[in-house]
Amino acid sequence: MNKKVLVLGGTGAMGKYLVPELLTLGYRVDVVSLDEMTSDNPMLGYIKGNTKEEGFLEKLLENRYDGIVDFMTYKTKEFEEKYRLFLDNTKHYIFLSSCRVFADAPPITEESPRLLDVSEDADFLATEDYALYKAKEENLLHASEYTNWTIVRPATTYSTGRFQLVTLEAPTVIYRMQAGKTIVLPEGAMSCQATLSWGGDVGKMIAKLLFNDRAYREAYNVASAEHHSWEEIAAMYNELCPFNYITVSTEDYLDIIEEGADWAKYQLIYARMFQRITDNSKILEHTGMKQEELMSLRDGLRFEYERSKDMDWSYFADDYRNVRMDDYLRKNGKKVFNR
Repeated sequence: MNKKVLVLGGTGAMGKYLVPELLTLGYRVDVVSLDEMTSDNPMLGYIKGNTKEEGFLEKLLENRYDGIVDFMTYKTKEFEEKYRLFLDNTKHYIFLSSCRVFADAPPITEESPRLLDVSEDADFLATEDYALYKAKEENLLHASEYTNWTIVRPATTYSTGRFQLVTLEAPTVIYRMQAGKTIVLPEGAMSCQATLSWGGDVGKMIAKLLFNDRAYREAYNVASAEHHSWEEIAAMYNELCPFNYITVSTEDYLDIIEEGADWAKYQLIYARMFQRITDNSKILEHTGMKQEELMSLRDGLRFEYERSKDMDWSYFADDYRNVRMDDYLRKNGKKVFNR
């Protein structure tokens, strides 16, 4: 009988590649989505619903799935209330953490120091930042009596319709590239090394961890080992669609994109301005994959850009980041349009 797998948040950057991998392995897959979706594959079902609605998960987990891959994000208290429910109702639970839990100590292995454990920034530690609550949730799993969990820590992951340039995402990056508009980037990040991984490779890694005897009570960096500076990554984007960018101070950049919000500051200085060089030897060893089989960043960006370039990116012209970036360029005597 085919194993049943539940994927929560399965239509995102990693899920959209994970689900076909699971089907290829012969699993019966249910995907929870907020949107109404249909499938013509008898092995794939979509369930419309909100996993955070009271009673929804309890009812859903009565199906007794053999495996659960959970791409949802929960604040610490919320996860503390849910994790036993997951672990009591499946044989293997895969929990999505992040490479952002790590401090700046390259190369990053699974045992590298985490910000939660080594940071001396009291203001940061007092927040419920993504890097911190993911680490706290990892701690809950490690401290539990359960053995049927695996932690996955993706690096920055690009996918269909999702592209990153420092902390900017596709609605800024691709819109401005195609509109011929100048992009504003933070000077302090440009020389920093970054690991960007293709969603297809990450999906395959996670699929190969599910029901893998070596994966229980383990954590994995699910990422490529390839790394480049943000300046080099900007040059790769320029090969897809020529554009210009200028660099500004950290303070100006943060004010442009999020009006100096703390969460944006911490994402920039405690992730994108760290040297993110990932050691992925553990995941390769435990899945039988090889680094040379993974998509190169240059090829992967081109592949996904070709799939995404016909989307109507002009929809994001009025996004507040684009409006504020245009205003900053005008006020500082810089060209908004570069062609």
